[in-house]
Amino acid sequence: MTAKTFAIAAVVAAAVALPGIAQAQGRDQIRVVGSSTVFPFTTAVAEEFGRQGRFRTPVVESTGTGGGMRLFCQGVGVEHPDYTNASRRITRGEFETCTRNGVQVVEIAVGFDGIVVADRIGGANFPLTREQIWKALARQVPVNGALVNNPNRTWNQIDPSFPNRRIEVLGPPPTSGTRDSFVELVMDVGCRNIAEIRAITDPAARTRACGAIREDGAFVEAGENDNLIVQRLTTSAEAMGIFGFSFYDSNRDKIKSHPIEGIAASLETISASQYPVSRPLFIYMKNNHVGVIPGVLEFAAEYMSDRAAGTDGYLGDRGLVPMPDATRRSLRTSVMNRQVLTQVN
Repeated sequence: MTAKTFAIAAVVAAAVALPGIAQAQGRDQIRVVGSSTVFPFTTAVAEEFGRQGRFRTPVVESTGTGGGMRLFCQGVGVEHPDYTNASRRITRGEFETCTRNGVQVVEIAVGFDGIVVADRIGGANFPLTREQIWKALARQVPVNGALVNNPNRTWNQIDPSFPNRRIEVLGPPPTSGTRDSFVELVMDVGCRNIAEIRAITDPAARTRACGAIREDGAFVEAGENDNLIVQRLTTSAEAMGIFGFSFYDSNRDKIKSHPIEGIAASLETISASQYPVSRPLFIYMKNNHVGVIPGVLEFAAEYMSDRAAGTDGYLGDRGLVPMPDATRRSLRTSVMNRQVLTQVN
């Protein structure tokens, strides 16, 4: 073998051995997928990141938390995204998929959000409990001691003090992290004191009964674009919507939220963990792409900086509820040290 032939063979072998890295060198722009709830925050950071002029503005796509995780965990290389947004924590199954595909995951908590139940300004404003929401939206509810397909068509069937108004709730699809969080924080809690649910001895069956949402038209899967839900609410006298606090906060001139367990959603009640339907928000970084796709680690640094996610940062203007500065700065140090997840409980 000649020296020239040997050199060519060595290059080919290296490309075969490291296909993801070799391909990744052909892309110079960060790609982000995932949660529609986190989308506006990441878009704001991406725009600021691009304005700084050192790196190109990242491309941010809204695919839903579940869809983003599938794309993110598929592998390493130019064809796979560098980040995914998530309105819930990565699941054990998703983490195992990432691990099988060689993806090194860095978890970044960026702040907090609340899930609101809202409708247009001008309609009746009635406070809700999670049990009442469950009775309105569960696939099956108790009637005469047995679980049957949900017969409730109007809100006054849930509580006589509520208006005689058709139950029509627009909410996120199963691929959404907001849907996962809504089931966990509202549906699973709302069914706890239902005797017929507590009588189910099989834990898995009980979980399914609590979390199953009706499919008879009272709950409408409205896709991943929360702005479309807001638009629908402004033109309907009956429709209500389920989405993240930031979308409500930026549309207060058009819609109002209903208190849950007597507490209204606000920056103050969410940051103090008083609002009962609150949750952390995340982005996940692909550690394998640091130093390969330009700006990956620097993007995380901007996202977690004082001026972005701090108490007075620009993400607060977009509706993100910041975490305490000391907590965020400690997490930022871990991220800058590229500490990867080793397990998910």
